[in-house]
Amino acid sequence: MPTPHLALPPSDRVLSPLTGWTRAHWEALADRQLEALVPYATPGLAQYRLPGRTSWSGVVSDGLEGFARSFLLASFRIAGAQGEVDPRLVERYARGLTTGTDRDSGEAWPEVTDCSQQMAEAALIAVGLHESRPWIWDRLDTDVRERIVDWLWGFVGRRTWNNHWRLYQVVAEQFLASVGAPYRQDDIDAGLDRIEDWYVGDGWYSDGQGRGFDYYNGWAMHLYPLLWSRMTGGEGGGRGRVYRDRLAQFLTVYPRFFGGDGAPVHQGRSLTYRFATTAPVWLGALTGCTPLAPGLTRRLASGAVSHFVERGVPDERGLLPLGWYGTFLPMTQPYSGPASPYWASKGFLGLLLPAGHPVWTERELPLPVEESDQYTALPAPGWLLHGTKHDGIIRLVNHGSDHNAPDRPTEDDPHYAKFGYSTATAPEAGAHAWERTVDGHIALLAPDGTASRRRLIVPLHCSGRTAASRYDAQLPGSNEKFPIETTSVLRGPWEIRVHRVQAPAGVAVREGGYAVAAEARPTAERGSGWSLARTEDGLTSVVVALHGWDEDAGIAREIEANAFGPHSATPYLRCAAGRPGGRGVYVTLLALTRDAVHPQVLRESVSCALEGTDVWITFPDGESVSV
Repeated sequence: MPTPHLALPPSDRVLSPLTGWTRAHWEALADRQLEALVPYATPGLAQYRLPGRTSWSGVVSDGLEGFARSFLLASFRIAGAQGEVDPRLVERYARGLTTGTDRDSGEAWPEVTDCSQQMAEAALIAVGLHESRPWIWDRLDTDVRERIVDWLWGFVGRRTWNNHWRLYQVVAEQFLASVGAPYRQDDIDAGLDRIEDWYVGDGWYSDGQGRGFDYYNGWAMHLYPLLWSRMTGGEGGGRGRVYRDRLAQFLTVYPRFFGGDGAPVHQGRSLTYRFATTAPVWLGALTGCTPLAPGLTRRLASGAVSHFVERGVPDERGLLPLGWYGTFLPMTQPYSGPASPYWASKGFLGLLLPAGHPVWTERELPLPVEESDQYTALPAPGWLLHGTKHDGIIRLVNHGSDHNAPDRPTEDDPHYAKFGYSTATAPEAGAHAWERTVDGHIALLAPDGTASRRRLIVPLHCSGRTAASRYDAQLPGSNEKFPIETTSVLRGPWEIRVHRVQAPAGVAVREGGYAVAAEARPTAERGSGWSLARTEDGLTSVVVALHGWDEDAGIAREIEANAFGPHSATPYLRCAAGRPGGRGVYVTLLALTRDAVHPQVLRESVSCALEGTDVWITFPDGESVSV
């Protein structure tokens, strides 16, 4: 494991027995990130052009991104300290605002146009200006303020992408309203009305049409409406109260997404934002709606951030690389440039809370998984969470999020299409591995080995410790669909998957478990009807055939395909072609654990029987479950 690359204050194990972190640690981390950007600033400080892969928007847009996202962090740092910061920090961003809005400076920001990346960055600048108003906006020259207003005016009447981007327009135009500049109330109302179409209950929004559930629910869909409410200085016609109630519902389960080592579950896109996963818990405290005790809020947030710091993020330069720990481009999206990771700034919302606030002064409390084994059904996104106290691992079983428009399921994505995600693993995202798509997937295999893709997930059921869904498998060159219906049953670190498969003759069926990855090559073992992969530190992924499978089991190995390490391995089961179309019922026991695992014993002690349309699973203690 890499060592931290920044100097931190001494740990306080009295106030923070679980992480040792205090407000001073957060301030030190913020200061290090902001200072590390200075060498990459353009002469007028309007852009930060960081090293790394350029996004599809180009180098100038990426430079604006570096300014806007770090300005958000600077604004939280300045406002949280009531302006008592190094004056050079305030001066840098005031000068950048001056230069960036000067069309003759040579560093001018691109104009805000329909669906342009500038919209995302302008929204952050608007939020930053609002939060740091007494120390930056109010001290800017009148002509600079007018130029900023003119630039933000580019939002008015513009078209945005039909997802969380609608909220960029909302906060930008609300800032204009707050400083007495022209704006369109219709734009604000339309954006806030639109997200109502995507609210599915229990504190969950889909990010646009379809079933796009991921961390954007917290760091965008909840965040911007409540920041808008702060800008209005009131309830926003009653909307603010609704948004707080929804966030409170979401936060009742959100701590169960974080492992005992602080890691968030690795699922969804834009995961390179890392620290931003803490934004909703700080937001709950900031807006006074959180159901979480102050000590739990800080423990979750400090645990998540220290998890990355302890693994070398920020890096030796003080920068946030495009990846999870180190640089890993296959987990990023084409819109991500070298400054994109600085959306992590949203995770520093807690600095807006005064030093005397209970979230900073009360003793840390443990996460749910540190107190007991956890089982959580989330019907809205179609997920099951199960966490085990002894190893601190959280696993997410996905029966509901595919990030596809329901009328155009054109592609799948490794960060949505898998059955299983966790705090200790990542999906195989490298190009070759994704083409094979072994991990976290049950596939029909064409004669040439091509695997069917899980593009559109149809949720069927989610409650207690059970969830079910269907996907329609298609083979190359055919429009015919072959449904695969899957039910998951949880028990401790185990997940039992029951698959009802329809398939044409001549195809094979394959199921893969979790991919484990590390610096060193994982070891592998396999036997009759089982296989496992294990890292040096004992993280083990295992698949065990309970019904329907041949004795064939294997290990799929990859290089540079996984965000958790250069060497990765996935255990899998396979049923060869030749059965009557591969039709039938397949039952698999999967586990991800740091315990010792004896797959043959599991196979002998967990029994499976078919009775009519029911599958009966009997565990070693005699308990039976019917699927």
